[in-house]
Amino acid sequence: MTQKALAQNKEIKRSLVLIVIAIVLGVLLGFAGSHHGWTLGGSSALPGFALAVIAAFVVQWLAYIPAAIAQTDRYFDATGALTYISVTILLLVLSPGLDPRSIILGALVIVWAARLGSFLFMRNRRSGRDDRFDEIKTSKIRFLGVWTVQGLWVSLTAAAAWISITSSERAPLDWTTWVGLAIWVVGFGIEVTADLQKNRFKADPGNKGKFIQSGLWSVSRHPNYFGEILLWVGVLVIALPALQGWQWIALLSPVFVIVLLTRVSGIPLLEEKAQRKWGDDPEYQAYRASTSVLVPLPKSRRGSPSPSNTN
Repeated sequence: MTQKALAQNKEIKRSLVLIVIAIVLGVLLGFAGSHHGWTLGGSSALPGFALAVIAAFVVQWLAYIPAAIAQTDRYFDATGALTYISVTILLLVLSPGLDPRSIILGALVIVWAARLGSFLFMRNRRSGRDDRFDEIKTSKIRFLGVWTVQGLWVSLTAAAAWISITSSERAPLDWTTWVGLAIWVVGFGIEVTADLQKNRFKADPGNKGKFIQSGLWSVSRHPNYFGEILLWVGVLVIALPALQGWQWIALLSPVFVIVLLTRVSGIPLLEEKAQRKWGDDPEYQAYRASTSVLVPLPKSRRGSPSPSNTN
């Protein structure tokens, strides 16, 4: 067997393990988050949060079928966004005692998913593909792995909102609602602004081959990720009064987002890609040395501020 074949077999085995782990974690999340929650058809029926987790995985697997046949990743991000929206609406419709807190949480998740999903879809449409999937989508098992992991990603990220919506505890609106909403608005505003600034920068032919270091990107190398983390912290704060017992697993929601973006597939991959592209550029070296990686902060004196590219 050739080295290439051995490497492919190894990747397939890793993907199978990843699929099993994602499903097991999804089951555990659904079980824990369903405690003290409402169920469909009585106490012995399916808990609302468990239904949400199951639906999140099933949607990915259904979307995977045509995507695998066509070997395309074009609708991967859009499917994730539509999962947030459809499952959240499903829970709001099925909820036996819908309260203002649940409505607010549902609205925040839907607004965020609709905005980010449309943004990612249009970006993917312009580029024609996502180079992360170039090799993966040629293997049905490896491709199934990323779709399955997306089911877990959706479930974990939305856990705080979904557990609160399906909780049997109905707490009146209080300071946590307004503090959480304020945090969400700030985070959402930062994420949207950062994305728009980068879009305008890339749309300017004069910036071809350059990196953005203006606007929010002058005080953070990844301001969009900072906004993303902040808004999910806001969702958790709003959800807190409705949590009971094992439902506190909802705390994993922002923790998961933080770990994912700062340690796994977000910042590490983009930093590595940027280093390969501009690592020998003195201007990029100065930008990297003087600019915070995530939290927007004033320029550091470790590097000399370099001229900002205009959007």
